[in-house]
Amino acid sequence: MPRMLCLGGLVVAGLVFLLFLVNMIMGFAGLGSLFNYQSLIMDITFILCSAGLGYLSWSAFRELR
Repeated sequence: MPRMLCLGGLVVAGLVFLLFLVNMIMGFAGLGSLFNYQSLIMDITFILCSAGLGYLSWSAFRELR
């Protein structure tokens, strides 16, 4: 069960990372954003938080082996 929670954290981190990365790229390309806001700081914040979650999930997964 703990392994599944670690893998779930990795999946969530990856999805959040991709979602906000695409949102930021679409804002730069002038195509509008997915959530209709133009906040670069929020995109960067969520990308950094998802990277942190991914690192913590990966670190915990490695300790379970």
